[in-house]
Amino acid sequence: MTKHQVVVIGGGTGGIMIAAQLLKKDPTINLAIIEPSEKHHYQPAYSLVGAGAYSLVDTIQDEVKYIPKDAVWIKEYAQEIIPSDNKVVLASNEEIEYEYLVVAPGLVDNLSLVEGLEEALKKDNVCSNYIDSEKTWKAVQAFEGGNALFTQPTTPLKCPGAPQKAMYMSSDYWINRKKIGDKTNSIFATNGSIIFGIKEFRPALENALKEYDITQYYFHNLVKIDSENQLVYYEVSKTDGAIVNDKNNRAKREVVSDAPPTVTISYDFLHLAPPQQAPDVVRNSPLVYTEGPNKDWMNVDKHSMQSPLFFNVFGIGDCIAIPTARTGAAIRKQVPVVVDNILSLMKKGEIGNMSYTGYSSCPLVLGYGKMLLAEFKYDGIRDSDPLLNTFVDTTKAGWLMWMLKKTGLPYLYWNMMLKGRM
Repeated sequence: MTKHQVVVIGGGTGGIMIAAQLLKKDPTINLAIIEPSEKHHYQPAYSLVGAGAYSLVDTIQDEVKYIPKDAVWIKEYAQEIIPSDNKVVLASNEEIEYEYLVVAPGLVDNLSLVEGLEEALKKDNVCSNYIDSEKTWKAVQAFEGGNALFTQPTTPLKCPGAPQKAMYMSSDYWINRKKIGDKTNSIFATNGSIIFGIKEFRPALENALKEYDITQYYFHNLVKIDSENQLVYYEVSKTDGAIVNDKNNRAKREVVSDAPPTVTISYDFLHLAPPQQAPDVVRNSPLVYTEGPNKDWMNVDKHSMQSPLFFNVFGIGDCIAIPTARTGAAIRKQVPVVVDNILSLMKKGEIGNMSYTGYSSCPLVLGYGKMLLAEFKYDGIRDSDPLLNTFVDTTKAGWLMWMLKKTGLPYLYWNMMLKGRM
């Protein structure tokens, strides 16, 4: 059995940042990262790849470039977490012992949660930026008119604004570049009740919905895809306020059952976000909620990121259940809290005083050359950077924010965040 002071499960954004910042503060720490992948992916650019505005090859780097030089890289999957024994079991059945554990494996897609989804994705006109953003761009270019349906599942999502970004970018392309706006019905169907939860950013999104003449269906829970007949089935949880801007039922929405209320929407183009869940290594561990809306997601204190059951275990990123959006920006603010807590435990036997506020952000691309930066924290409170706001109104879409998305944020990610510099 091998033993390390700190073991990090996952070599994505959170795992690499934790390792980099811990070792920058104390290079003597014996730290191991469990990560099987040889490649590291910059996922926030996928929405631009799906619109032909970014190259997929520029989103991929060799993982070895970002493993801190003082870290041990274990190129395997973590198969089991046994926190009562301070152990992680690898896929090879080797056991790794730890003093402190950081759980950061992200999340995974589970296509089986929606009937017909896996089969539908084999069709050329069904795509997802989460799965294959280059295919999305091909499907967008091939679309010649009809119903363009953008939808999402009932499960939690990483970057929950991503389905909207695909919709705005695609609609802009069809209307202003391909000039087929008169033949296009863009449709957004979601289980949510409003277009965006933070009120200060809602007007800009509502303007985009009007500009692109997008039909909206709220309280629509995705249950099935019939790709042979190009129909998507939804259970409708509430009828009041469920339909917005559907002129003469142009989306061809049909009621097929009253118990439960179920409708179909036809499509000629379908973009979706796949159902997502925590990886099995998390789901099958004692670290998760066992009931309620957060069932099978990791249970952590929303301010300290510490497990309430095991004092030496922390979680960050997409696998944890806290009331904020799963984004890289959220991870950037969670990491220093976990680093401070681990160092404090090592030195004082208790966690530190830093507290995560729930900060997250969503760079909402509303078309080519147009982006607004929605920053917020717990309870849906706007949390925009005051310095940035002296230069630009982040509640309005603009070209400067677009350039931040295309060039500024990728540079900061590869050269600052993953290097432990921010």
